[in-house]
Amino acid sequence: MGFNRRQLLRSSAGVGALLFVAACTDSADPSGPARRGGTLRVGALGTAARIERDPHANLSNDSDFLITSLVYDALTVPGDKPNTVARLASSWEPDAAQRRWAFTIAEGATFHDGAPVTADDVVWSLRRLRSVGGASKMPVAAEDITADGPNRVVLTVPESNTQLPLLVRLMTFTVRKDTTDFTKANGTGPFRLESFQGGNARLVRNENWHGAGAEPRLPLLDAIEVTMFESVTALGNAVLGGQIDLASNVGAIAGRTAEGRGDLRVMRRANDTMLGVAMRTADGPFADPRVRAAVRLGVDRKALVDQVHSGYGTIANDILGTADPTYDTSIPQRTRDIERAKTLLREANFDTGRSYPLVTKPEVPGEVESAKVIATQLADIGLRLDVVEQESNAFYDRTWLQAPLYTVSWGTNDSTMFYASKLMSSGSNRNETAFKDAEFDTATAAALAASDPAELEKASRRVQAIQHERGGYLVWGMADGIDIATSAVRDLPTLGGFGRVQLERVWLA
Repeated sequence: MGFNRRQLLRSSAGVGALLFVAACTDSADPSGPARRGGTLRVGALGTAARIERDPHANLSNDSDFLITSLVYDALTVPGDKPNTVARLASSWEPDAAQRRWAFTIAEGATFHDGAPVTADDVVWSLRRLRSVGGASKMPVAAEDITADGPNRVVLTVPESNTQLPLLVRLMTFTVRKDTTDFTKANGTGPFRLESFQGGNARLVRNENWHGAGAEPRLPLLDAIEVTMFESVTALGNAVLGGQIDLASNVGAIAGRTAEGRGDLRVMRRANDTMLGVAMRTADGPFADPRVRAAVRLGVDRKALVDQVHSGYGTIANDILGTADPTYDTSIPQRTRDIERAKTLLREANFDTGRSYPLVTKPEVPGEVESAKVIATQLADIGLRLDVVEQESNAFYDRTWLQAPLYTVSWGTNDSTMFYASKLMSSGSNRNETAFKDAEFDTATAAALAASDPAELEKASRRVQAIQHERGGYLVWGMADGIDIATSAVRDLPTLGGFGRVQLERVWLA
């Protein structure tokens, strides 16, 4: 899973040292030592209808997540090796049963208004996250989130869970206890909010950030200006035209255009985003595992990667978490087999005389296009699909978790168990495919409880085998994350997924 087991179970390294591990930045072509100063102009995708200021709500805009992640600190964040590293929590330690996890707040952590961060603030924030976002965002019951002194927070789970520090990454943003007005954005992060208007924000360096003990003192930039763009085309044109310094997660088409430009750099982050299809397993036309197998056999994965991602990606094998070191490469790669797919549809008595809606949304680059390519390819096995494009709000209101067939996208693909527990376990409130499988649940629980790396790998492989055999996802490929930056921007994050928002080490040459 990209971490050293001993480090995960008994982390005691200081946050300042770990930030260098967490950043995992690009240092190609440095122009001397990193220096402080300057304003970084960043563009990110978002729409006005989905602007969200509440750090515990669903941050579906890339622009909102970027701003929130710079203003607030989560307990832990993505890293490279290990893949879970310190942020607001400087260390964590489980009891012998690995059920009671104690997180220690970083020394000197303060809010932007100068108030010290206390265990009561963290407890209140995590309980609120559980209330607003549910179990998928905070996998610990509210009554099991408690303070243990002024700077320690204890999370207790009903069963052994070695993955808890990983499961609280990203979204566990801490606010002051009893906060109800988030327009002031009083966080603990490396940047303070100076202004916000219509999805656009100006952030300035937090000189008192608890993670600033590294040399040179972090963060390095004086300010970050975030501009929201409502289309990939507009975002790409802005960086190509010099209106911004960094286009975050801009996609392959803009990347191709920027290649060869001496004034621009194209950053590729492997295993960044999964684009796939969720097939409802509980009922409806795709409940029969033979039908789902036919769908998986009916697609041409390489053609999808070439057409949708312009070659900036790799084929996948219907398993989530491709960057996990325990990802099972021994499972044979599924390839296109039109005749076998047709046979499976006949054996399942699937009605090929009608058409079925494939619902999609313009949430990440290539998602709508992928639905259209998949519909064209599956026509070859006799499965007729009508692509239905919905605005994202309508999709999450009417389609997500309910429809028989729809496209999905996920980032931060460095853990198979993250997705197994978040999206496929029977008790998950984000079970996109309504997948309920007792053997899968047992294997997932065994993997989460495993303290020995060999036990973890064995259980993880069983989880992956079940997902590959009879799960509800078509995972046809992984997109590289594409950021475009001017040549002056240095030390950009290279991690996939939401590791890209860790900009405290970025500097301008």
